[in-house]
Amino acid sequence: MVILSDEHVDLSTPSGLMRTHLLRPAARGSYPAIVFYSEIFQVTAPIRRTAAMLAGHGYIVAVPEVYHEYEAPGTALAYDQAGSDRGNFLKTHKPLAAYDADARTAIQYLLARPDCTGKVGAMGICMGGHLAFRAAMEPELAATVCFYATDIHSGTLGEGKHDDSLARAGEIQGELFMAWGRQDPHVPTEGRMKLLTRLNDLNTRLNWHEVNGAHAFLRDEGVRYDPEHAHTMMTLVFDFFHRTLGQGNRLD
Repeated sequence: MVILSDEHVDLSTPSGLMRTHLLRPAARGSYPAIVFYSEIFQVTAPIRRTAAMLAGHGYIVAVPEVYHEYEAPGTALAYDQAGSDRGNFLKTHKPLAAYDADARTAIQYLLARPDCTGKVGAMGICMGGHLAFRAAMEPELAATVCFYATDIHSGTLGEGKHDDSLARAGEIQGELFMAWGRQDPHVPTEGRMKLLTRLNDLNTRLNWHEVNGAHAFLRDEGVRYDPEHAHTMMTLVFDFFHRTLGQGNRLD
């Protein structure tokens, strides 16, 4: 049985303090670390449960509040129309440079922790998948998982809806794991193929998975949740991170 510790830290970024939720095995030792990016709703109950699953497999998991400049610490938006409207507004209101600075801050914090092995990866869901993709451009990241990452194919993340993620994809040095729902209207077939072609042209170290699922098939709340696909994909994620980040050294 793995007992988890659950706390938070407020990290200083160029755009203000960023509440970052931390889950890790409670046992003494050193562990690889993962920056885990939420959907547009911030750290909801499904996001926290997914973070706990990752931590339970032997990782320090840091979950930053992606809209810390605009929402009070601890704010989670509801899975309703108002929450969706607010999250989608902030997604294209926050400057791209602020997202990137947040990633750099989280990575540096994890690398400086005495209980981190020095191996760091990232994972993200929906908009968080795009943020994880951008975090993968940081040279320290060995492995990154992106679930149905929105807006990469359209280049519409951040203030002005004009990001350079596709153009900068060649900066990714680590290995990628990308998972998609084929019935996801937010990232249609042509969008997925545009990204796949770009990554193949760059000879990116890539694991590409598509399932017959909807957008948010991983979220264990709501009508689009697909338990079978979620279980299968998360099993592959755990194998991927164990292979690319290694495993920790538990002392207790």
